[in-house]
Amino acid sequence: MTILDLSPGDQTVTVSGDTTLPEVFAALPAGLYPPFPRVNLPGTVGDLILRGGFGQTFPFASDILGVTFRAPSGRVIRAGGRTVKNVQGYDLTRPFVGSFGLLGEALEVTLRLRPGLSAGHVVHPGPLVPTAARFTWAAPDGTHVVHFGHEREVRTALDLPGAVPVTTPPDYAPLFPQGMGVGEGGPLRDLRFGWQDGAAHPTPPTLFRTLAASL
Repeated sequence: MTILDLSPGDQTVTVSGDTTLPEVFAALPAGLYPPFPRVNLPGTVGDLILRGGFGQTFPFASDILGVTFRAPSGRVIRAGGRTVKNVQGYDLTRPFVGSFGLLGEALEVTLRLRPGLSAGHVVHPGPLVPTAARFTWAAPDGTHVVHFGHEREVRTALDLPGAVPVTTPPDYAPLFPQGMGVGEGGPLRDLRFGWQDGAAHPTPPTLFRTLAASL
């Protein structure tokens, strides 16, 4: 793993695609948070970008400022970056996010960081529904809810019937020995997909396949 650039003032971090999610959290100063919850998922930040995130209740692609990736043709393409103003040409960052590998392999990723004075993580027995919290997903032990921000805002978001604080970040990697794929009946579910063991992914539209063939 490599932390290529960390700018607390700009609230961005650039990491190599092979960096794991826990490694990103370990590198960040207190009070700044990446666009994913403090959990361990199979694979790396690059794999997370290909899946389009996990557990978020916000547009994940908006917090991916840039991606350098190797296309199937072997070309290395740099899309976006820390400064996104006055960028000419096509925006390939957003199509790459959630592309499930069709556009290539992430080599470097620039993430937007969000500030928060307080953070919390609870699990409760209720159903998986949209909430005011930053992240939510269903797991075998219940529905997890994670939020950060002002202390009062965090308390309000996590004030759910039967909620129990989670103090140890969940490690979900052992649930997916063959990789984290899309499918019903898997051990995890967020507001987009059910996640199963294996590399299954949604069928891309024809236009997206055309884009991939042109890179």
